[in-house]
Amino acid sequence: MKLRLLLVGRPRDESATALHDRYVERIRRLGIPFETCWVPDARPAGPRDARGARAREARRILERLGPPGRTIALEPGGEMLSSEALSRRLEHWAVPRGTFVIGGPSGLDPAVHEIADACWSLSALTLPHELVRVVVAEQLYRAITLLRGVPYHR
Repeated sequence: MKLRLLLVGRPRDESATALHDRYVERIRRLGIPFETCWVPDARPAGPRDARGARAREARRILERLGPPGRTIALEPGGEMLSSEALSRRLEHWAVPRGTFVIGGPSGLDPAVHEIADACWSLSALTLPHELVRVVVAEQLYRAITLLRGVPYHR
């Protein structure tokens, strides 16, 4: 099992970065490789260029994915999972490697959806970009502890 988080943009909130890193370290202490990668965000060329920016970001994402493994897109319209359901899915998603993709402010381009093996939604709410990566890292840690019988999930 290997995990990777691939995000558009760079972190700016130091407290969110610290919290994300704390969960990543916990995952690594359980013997699971975890990598966080970034691709540059694409600035819209104008007020009506959100689609173009998403397409440019998608090209960068697709270049970074590479084999082997599965791609899980984080999307508001994706499937909502309980922590228990996520732990069962993780066994399939993360072998040999699961890459969880978080888009930029305009979301993910359809090109990323087309290659994704699954789409996962954290919530129907709109969440800040930096909070999403914290929640993803925490939920992956929680799922792993459920799989391993570690007394974290209650």
